[in-house]
Amino acid sequence: MKTRNIMIVGVGGQGSVLASKLLGHLLTTQNFDVKVSEVHGMSQRGGSVVTYVRYGDKVYSPVIDKGEADFIVSFELLEAARWLEYLAPDGQIVTSTQQLDPMPVLTGAMEYPENLLAKIQASGVKVDALDCVKLAEQAGSTKAVNLVLLGRLSHYFGDVKLETWHEAIKACVPPKFLELNMKAFELGRNA
Repeated sequence: MKTRNIMIVGVGGQGSVLASKLLGHLLTTQNFDVKVSEVHGMSQRGGSVVTYVRYGDKVYSPVIDKGEADFIVSFELLEAARWLEYLAPDGQIVTSTQQLDPMPVLTGAMEYPENLLAKIQASGVKVDALDCVKLAEQAGSTKAVNLVLLGRLSHYFGDVKLETWHEAIKACVPPKFLELNMKAFELGRNA
């Protein structure tokens, strides 16, 4: 199997590290060689956070180059746009429609781009966008956006059984948050 590439992009504190850990665990149980690499910006100050997940028969490097990402999983629209050039020609974006103002917008130096989702779609890429914050709230906490996104991503992994996703969630999520995260995953999967 050729190496497949997933980029998880967001802003510090949104849960991208847990999402990448869970994906890595899931893919390892499917007998793939998996490499996970975290690239943090100013994550503690709300800066961009990127995680690479690569899997296949044999993976030699955890880094994804421009034009190689089979999937970009984005917690926020501006982050989806920021990393668009990394998407492979036949790649898929799975994104939350959430918009978080980066520091230049907060300081008044710039404005958040208008109609960003429409602009991303107009670029010709495949986009699966949903209001993950609303679904996470339905599950019980806005902090569960990561599991909503993974639930949505699971649609594109038809060869991985639902029970296998559930086992990965159980292995990676603390027991006291398990019910909430399972609900968030299901809401994302069925949205």
